[in-house]
Amino acid sequence: MTGSILIIDDEKGQRDILSTILVKEGYRVLAVPGAREALEALEHAEFDLLLTDLKMQGMSGMELMERVLLGNPAQCVVMMTAHGTIDSAVEAMKKGAFDYLEKPLERDDLILTLQRAFERIMLLRENRVLHKKLAETSALPNMIGDHPKMMEVVRMINKIAPTPTTVLVYGESGTGKELVARAIHDGSPRKDKAFFAINCAAIPDSLMESELFGHEKGSFTGADSREIGIFEAAEGGTIFLDEIGEMNIAMQAKLLRTIQEKEIRRVGGKLNVPVDVRIISATNKDLEQETRRGTFREDLFYRLNVIRITLPPLRERGTDVATLANFFLKKYSASCGIALKGIAKPALKVLLDYSWPGNVRQLESVIERGVLMAESDYIQPEDLPAEVRHEAVMTENLPFEFPPGGISIDELERGLIIKAMQRADGVISKAAPLLGMSYKTLQYRLEKFGIGKQE
Repeated sequence: MTGSILIIDDEKGQRDILSTILVKEGYRVLAVPGAREALEALEHAEFDLLLTDLKMQGMSGMELMERVLLGNPAQCVVMMTAHGTIDSAVEAMKKGAFDYLEKPLERDDLILTLQRAFERIMLLRENRVLHKKLAETSALPNMIGDHPKMMEVVRMINKIAPTPTTVLVYGESGTGKELVARAIHDGSPRKDKAFFAINCAAIPDSLMESELFGHEKGSFTGADSREIGIFEAAEGGTIFLDEIGEMNIAMQAKLLRTIQEKEIRRVGGKLNVPVDVRIISATNKDLEQETRRGTFREDLFYRLNVIRITLPPLRERGTDVATLANFFLKKYSASCGIALKGIAKPALKVLLDYSWPGNVRQLESVIERGVLMAESDYIQPEDLPAEVRHEAVMTENLPFEFPPGGISIDELERGLIIKAMQRADGVISKAAPLLGMSYKTLQYRLEKFGIGKQE
């Protein structure tokens, strides 16, 4: 383990013991007898972590921490406290301490607490680097384009980013919900704090509470030490809860309490820990309908849905397809070291005619493939995936004339899918080739149109 620690304790014996232990663990250590010496040391050098006693002669550890955090809110502080001052330690955590250790210190508890603290320090550093890269490269592809629907999304982001309110982002898979959440975070006063993205659908129900709120040592089998959860790690920052509609009812109740009370309780813990985070959630489900079904709490829905942002699918912002495609072309030409001049007009027409069930994410994948497959200076139609080309060919060679009153594309597509499934005896893998689609694309459209076996 590497990292620098400033120890502040007015007992020389305690300073010497801590210094010996931590140097053996690989830390760079400076030990001082009081707050005044600590402030002088901080003027000449930076320390990753401050390990300070709570009660000291002169300025207390609490006062020291408050002064340090005023000038450097990101400074990590661990408080040491005697048995009779636990309440003061909890108060210190409310004011910004990462954790506290009870005297007399246990070596293992000390080492584990510092390991967790440095894990958080590294996460915060990685987040700051990521945010800097995003700002430098303008890497928010779903914000690119001038379609009115996207302009409205950008307007809302700019308006609500500086506020502390919760936000609910609606949108199909691949429309860029997480990137919207990052844009809100980066435009807020919390931009220098942590941003955590959690996919609720990817975490088993049995682990969700521990993942979000942490757990105490011995709280369940395998809990060998205290672990902080995402809410504590994101203190002062933003948590993005993707696929919030997949969270079970019991966990929804605990999340609601956290939002209302601004505190969490670790699994197996007895103390409530205050937390200050902004919550942005996202879903591709109709949560109002889910509340009527009883699968989503109505009170939680109203807490999350203070501000709603709806991301349009790419098929509804067709004027942005060319702009996005050229953005991704430049991105992957540079990263792959392939000097392409552009997208040939026939290939661009194929892209414009496609319906993009996977939205911006799918378009990015298609352009990356096109860059790698191109045999000339331009991406040609043959460099694009078969299912994308085939849909364009079908629209060019329609075996009928348009009726005077026009036609519903969705109804036409739905009817073709039903006929193909009937001919394939309901087997998706047989029906997909009839429509020139991949298995996954046909499966998506069956769900989209609500086509069941009875049809």
